[in-house]
Amino acid sequence: MTEMTYRDALNAAMLQEMDRDDSVFLLGEEVAEYDGAYKVSRGMLERYGERRVVDAPISELGFAGLCVGAAMAGLRPICEFMTFNFSILALDQVINGAAKMLYMSNGQIPVPIVFRGPTGAALQLSAQHSQACEVYYAHAPGVKLVVPGTPADAKGLLAAAIRDDDPVAVMEGELLYNVRGEVPDGEHVVPLGVADLKRSGGDVSIITHGKMIHVALQAAGQLAQDGIEADVLDLRSLRPLDVDAILATVARTNRAVYLEEGWPFAGVGAQVASLIQQEAFDDLDAPVARVTQADVPMPYAKNLEQLAKPGAKAVVEACRRVLYLG
Repeated sequence: MTEMTYRDALNAAMLQEMDRDDSVFLLGEEVAEYDGAYKVSRGMLERYGERRVVDAPISELGFAGLCVGAAMAGLRPICEFMTFNFSILALDQVINGAAKMLYMSNGQIPVPIVFRGPTGAALQLSAQHSQACEVYYAHAPGVKLVVPGTPADAKGLLAAAIRDDDPVAVMEGELLYNVRGEVPDGEHVVPLGVADLKRSGGDVSIITHGKMIHVALQAAGQLAQDGIEADVLDLRSLRPLDVDAILATVARTNRAVYLEEGWPFAGVGAQVASLIQQEAFDDLDAPVARVTQADVPMPYAKNLEQLAKPGAKAVVEACRRVLYLG
């Protein structure tokens, strides 16, 4: 194990996979000469050359389409969006192109492509650059979606995504790039669709994904001071979803809170709450609670931004509600 940043773990995953497979290449804005907007591709141009680390023009729809075509032709592109906010411009290629091609070709044309980059809010980037984009991708059949919250998961999930024969979106927390953690040395692959129990407790389940795992663990620590022990389940993968892990934690605690950075309407938590209601209704001792961003575009003003973001205090309050503690 080596301690490294989330950024360097992503870099290690790409090095690992590009060393083992010559068909893998990276393309995106500023990934080559500038080493990436967040320095995730640092050193890769020098190592692999300009044919495998390619700077793209500011045209998300165009370069996403180029990558989809390359995947259809037998290569394995990593298409980096400087932020998934910008990928909204490319959704036609992602949803109508990559996601549907295997089905529409009757299984003849796989599209082994990774779309990766940061998602969610950072610090005062305002409404158009602070969106949690998971539901845009999770809604469409044909695209797999992973959201790593730790450096170890970042390396392992990105490696698995690159090896997968289907389109996979890897959404990285924009505020996680400098977060440090232990990462396995050598080849490290985390299977898609497998959740991870980050903390064990028998009173209430906090289920979450991505950078919200850190908020969930903070809330669990505060609850523990009052003698309340929480399961903290990190889904890691939203498509495919680890249904068994969700049902297992609810069966253990009989209470569930879903935490996400996105908006409440039609959110990931709505899907998980529906799943729990359908498959684990008899295990519940309280309705499933949800903690989300406020249902508004992200404000620019710092004080309003803090009010809009989901925090540990809101998670603690939700846990106490489902425990009928006020």
